[in-house]
Amino acid sequence: MKAITLNGFGGVDNLTLVEVPVPAIQNDEVLIKVKYLSINPVDAKARLGKSLNHVIKDKLPVILGWDLSGVITQVGADVSDLKVGDEVFSMIAFPQLGSAYAEYVAAKANELALKPANITHNEAAAATLAALTAWQNLTTHGNVKAGDKVLIHAASGGVGHYAVQMAKHLGAYVIGTSSAANKDFVLSLGADEHIDYKTQDFDTILSDVDFVLNAFGGEDTDRSIAITKKGGKVLTITGPLHDSSIQKGKDAGVTSVLTMVKANGDDMKAIADLLEKGIVKSHVSKTFPFEKMAEAHTQIESGRTIGRITLEL
Repeated sequence: MKAITLNGFGGVDNLTLVEVPVPAIQNDEVLIKVKYLSINPVDAKARLGKSLNHVIKDKLPVILGWDLSGVITQVGADVSDLKVGDEVFSMIAFPQLGSAYAEYVAAKANELALKPANITHNEAAAATLAALTAWQNLTTHGNVKAGDKVLIHAASGGVGHYAVQMAKHLGAYVIGTSSAANKDFVLSLGADEHIDYKTQDFDTILSDVDFVLNAFGGEDTDRSIAITKKGGKVLTITGPLHDSSIQKGKDAGVTSVLTMVKANGDDMKAIADLLEKGIVKSHVSKTFPFEKMAEAHTQIESGRTIGRITLEL
């Protein structure tokens, strides 16, 4: 089968298209023929050795990737709730290796969700790590509820565009930050208010915020804490999160933590339900052929992607 391996840390030239054997599955796994996959900033960071280094460094060459949508072609002996022919999607294995840059992928059955019939494999592959990050932060970690004032940084990005839609579904008043060029997109997602981060300082405009989803870390964490009410939460999804920021949160009575998304089949099923009902929709800004993985990585590293990037097999 075709796969793309990372041969060493560094630039996109370290991503190589190769032929490898189809993986064998364990009793609790299924084999998926991949239709589409998607990538995230963490893919590029992993390629550079800046993220998940401890998982990857001693196993090179490795197959990166966590997000996919496809069709089950084989079922493990202990799997009873999925069958050959089922269309499934998920973020698999994260933060361990998922090896999704391949034609066939072995995945734990309990990490998968059935793809809703009303969405494409392309849309499903997009609604994986990014959607799961948004959902887990808003619900499991954030406990966002109706009436909360929620600030979503980078609201036009992969995680952000799902978070806006989900927060509105939960009944929150949603403020999203992005460039002015993406204002209409952010508002179309359901945001009640937009802030242009290039010309407006959110910390001089906002106050008494209940929940902040912080995509940047660094000084944005401290600025977010300053406008969050006592008892509120500032959840950061990418580092750094300095000890000083954690302490600043404690002093203000604000929870300030760095979170990491984790594979979870129940959460994926919740996302599948939102997709099926049309409450949440994927915005795919660019789809590349599988063989153009290097170009996809270059795009995700630009930091200017609206919504999601996918690849077709």
